[in-house]
Amino acid sequence: MSTQKNLIAIVFLLVLGLALAACGGALPTQAASSGQQATSGPTGGITVVGQGTSYGQPDQATVIVGVESFAPTVEEATTQNQATLDRVMAALDAAGIAAEDIQTTNYSLFAEQIYGEKGPEGIAGYRVNNQVNVRLRDISAVGDVLAAVTEAGANAIYGINFSVADPAALEAEARAAAMADARKRAESLAELGGVSLGDVVIISEVVGSPVAPIMRDAGFAMEQAVSAPGISPGQLSYQVQVQVTYGIR
Repeated sequence: MSTQKNLIAIVFLLVLGLALAACGGALPTQAASSGQQATSGPTGGITVVGQGTSYGQPDQATVIVGVESFAPTVEEATTQNQATLDRVMAALDAAGIAAEDIQTTNYSLFAEQIYGEKGPEGIAGYRVNNQVNVRLRDISAVGDVLAAVTEAGANAIYGINFSVADPAALEAEARAAAMADARKRAESLAELGGVSLGDVVIISEVVGSPVAPIMRDAGFAMEQAVSAPGISPGQLSYQVQVQVTYGIR
């Protein structure tokens, strides 16, 4: 009985060994087959950056209007400043500027020191600066509005920035131009590389800030009536960059 069991065990081990050998021999063939399929054609892709620009006329502007006051005491300085600002706000209201288009952007109060040979010797007075950001939805009125606020007492104008209220159409135009530019660049590279251009694999976009002429640091001293300044809104340009990866075949 013991001899018969040993014989059965030997036969089982022989069969198992043959099965493992058969499996082990098949694996290299399959791996070679997979490797052959992976290298049967071009792999990777072509990545390019396309640029597109669109142009349009601005239809709104923003300007920072400031009132700066100086007086010997805090009470005098703040009272004078607020009185002047009230006149400026009244001028904006008369020009048809809505309250939601006016926003305070800065308010400061500080003492100005008197300096001698040995350093600070006292306080000369107090300076108050109050600035509001004004959105002008009618750019043809920009010059008249600036004249009105300066006559009302505003003694600082900090830049005019022109923009488009709804830039979606200009951005779409620039985006289409950027994609067309990317396609041309990729086709040129594919031809030089001796491959055919495939489908788009990845797209990423970078939208640049609009560019337009800007007036900055135009200060005015309000000792007399001010004529409406000539304002040129110029032309805005929107720029879009797209990075596109194409497959190759």
